[in-house]
Amino acid sequence: MRYADGGGLTPKEQADRERLRLEAAERFERGERNEDIARAFRVSERSVRKWRRAWREGGTEALRSKGPMCREKLTPLQWERLVAELKRGPLAHGFKDDQRWTLKRIKLLIGRLFHIGYTVEGVWKLLKRHGWSWQVPLRRAVERDEDGIELEDRGVAGGKKVAAELGATVCFEDESGQDLSPPRGHTWAPRGERPVVSVRGRGHGRVNVAGVVCYRKGCRSHFFYKLHVYHGRKNEPKSFTWQDYRDLIVLTHQQLRTPLVWCWDNLNVHLMQELFDFAEEHREWLRIFQLPSYAPELNPAEGVWSLLKRAIANFVATNLVGLERIVKRKLKKLQYRPDLIDGCLIGTGLLIAAEELAEPEPASSR
Repeated sequence: MRYADGGGLTPKEQADRERLRLEAAERFERGERNEDIARAFRVSERSVRKWRRAWREGGTEALRSKGPMCREKLTPLQWERLVAELKRGPLAHGFKDDQRWTLKRIKLLIGRLFHIGYTVEGVWKLLKRHGWSWQVPLRRAVERDEDGIELEDRGVAGGKKVAAELGATVCFEDESGQDLSPPRGHTWAPRGERPVVSVRGRGHGRVNVAGVVCYRKGCRSHFFYKLHVYHGRKNEPKSFTWQDYRDLIVLTHQQLRTPLVWCWDNLNVHLMQELFDFAEEHREWLRIFQLPSYAPELNPAEGVWSLLKRAIANFVATNLVGLERIVKRKLKKLQYRPDLIDGCLIGTGLLIAAEELAEPEPASSR
């Protein structure tokens, strides 16, 4: 039993703590060591030493609770309602300056809903007691189609069912890019002396990466990629064309030698008629599905880009040739780490092995 991270105790928690101390008193009488008791109860040795000192001075009665703890002013039903109102967000309750729940705002909300007075410190204890903490929220586009995202199967049930029927590999494709300004990463330095990293102050160009992570039940996970270097020249394509995506699909099929269920987002190039025609022409081994709009957390390839950005933090490259070499080297290392690729899938909550899920319609040509 671990101690809570502050916030006070409920009456039940207080009773549990008292029972723990009384059990420790029985172990003191048997002559057990402090470290053994601490390990058995999952508490610190410092706490056990404190209990033993009190036990020696006052016996078992000294380990009992001194009195009832302060009871919560909110009933369980009122707390449930408060949680529901907090999840609606500050804007729904008239706080228009920003979208943060502060202690002062929650204090005001409790007063409005239940006519119960709380101090700011009391609100802090209340939230901590129920497992709430001060966090940085995730960003989510207002254009996101929530109706197109199923909570249980994350909206790709059709792709998983088709993959099970064809014995196919499920592939998730996405794009990323990096210019000559490196991602910032932590480094050791003397306290109070912030280090300086030299970066390229000017210059055009970018290294774009189209990557695909591939999963198949009972098989090793794979990651394949294609690079496009944009030099900033006149009439030079800035990113991948539909032919580049077609070549990436063909490359993946040649490497895996299995049918493919290809999942990607609604990028304009992905919706070109030529790609739909290519998929229809090779329907015996290729099926394309569109992921819900503005839902990057459903794509495991996003996890690969996170690993890549972390690996190239504060890189040293003065031109695109050096940057391309660094990106290739880091991506090659990821290809030999199927455990990391599996971790990217776990982070999305997707389950590739679910064959019994319902099948929505695949993406059709426009």
